[in-house]
Amino acid sequence: MSPKEVVTEWVKRFNSADVDGISALYAEDATNHQVVMDPLEGKKAIRKMFEVEFGRANMVCQIENIFEDGDWAILEWSDPLGLRGCGFFQVKNDQIHFQRGYFDQLSFFKIQGLPIPESYLG
Repeated sequence: MSPKEVVTEWVKRFNSADVDGISALYAEDATNHQVVMDPLEGKKAIRKMFEVEFGRANMVCQIENIFEDGDWAILEWSDPLGLRGCGFFQVKNDQIHFQRGYFDQLSFFKIQGLPIPESYLG
């Protein structure tokens, strides 16, 4: 699959809150760096993040744009509640090896009606 196809599948699994499915898209030694927290190293840590995220909020990722350049895909997204962000995905051999995401953490918690935790993953 191309990087754009992998990210399109990532969005599908994200919107289904499919922890196992979305985790399967990552390489064993992948890095996921959401800028609101320290980088997560490895598929196991990334899977745990999705468990926490999907467990505390109903999230929807609406694709605004997906751009592809070499082994990179760039996702610009929004959600129905007004949150916006973007993500950069490096894809090799049909797996995500590196991801960096940008969004407003404070707005996420406020829009979702969640208390603001001391650390992002609680």
